[in-house]
Amino acid sequence: MLQIFLQGRGSSAPNRETSEMSSQVNSTKRIVAYFSMEIALENAMPSYSGGLGVLAGDTIRAAADLRLPMVAVSLLYRRGYFTQRLAEDGSQTEEPVEWRVEDFLQEEPARASVSIEDRRVDLRCWRYTVKGVRGFEVPVYFLDADLPSNAVSDRNLTGTLYGGDSYYRLCQEVVLGIGGVRILRALGYNDLTRYHMNEGHAALLSWNFSPKRPGRLAVRPSAARTLKKSAESACSRRTHPFPQVTTASRWNTSRACFQSRRNFWI
Repeated sequence: MLQIFLQGRGSSAPNRETSEMSSQVNSTKRIVAYFSMEIALENAMPSYSGGLGVLAGDTIRAAADLRLPMVAVSLLYRRGYFTQRLAEDGSQTEEPVEWRVEDFLQEEPARASVSIEDRRVDLRCWRYTVKGVRGFEVPVYFLDADLPSNAVSDRNLTGTLYGGDSYYRLCQEVVLGIGGVRILRALGYNDLTRYHMNEGHAALLSWNFSPKRPGRLAVRPSAARTLKKSAESACSRRTHPFPQVTTASRWNTSRACFQSRRNFWI
């Protein structure tokens, strides 16, 4: 797991402020943003593949029970992970999961965008509300790139969990990390001081807090070094199609996703 803390807002929120946030059932006043590539919320929702998603779902439900001022972000997978079928001879076949998003989630009007290979990829989000034992709510937002304004390949970025090749996965992590922070801002979550990443899939979110960008709260230097390594590792693992070249070369190649520097930093 990775966590980052923002400069300028103290090492922790004042107890009084946290208490006030905890008393507001569905307010946008939250201090913790939880990012995960997969989250298990219901058996009929193919938003997870296994243990990582179950852990994320349990964490969110525990936060709701404890009335923690938290909000969660993941990706919307319209074709899920996969449905496994076993033949009589033991062979396995995989099929996409069909499900109606509207039966489980509510679309939000907020919009955001990211830049991938100098293309604008528009994003919307869908909300699922987790209610704790005392009625406190933790909203979970699923990012969705399936919009008419996007190219077909970009619309499919929120199609399958852990699908496609390494390049596809890198683009998904751009949407989750960079797009996730932007959609939270569009939704009005302006009091966040903690960004918790369930594994390194969302490590690119740290680039939303450039210390070179005037008027933005920056990641603490110690956290920035850790996150830089995580982001470099993520890009190294995901870059395609150069699996045999050096890490530095893969890192430079991955930067092609961010050709438009003006749209990269926010």
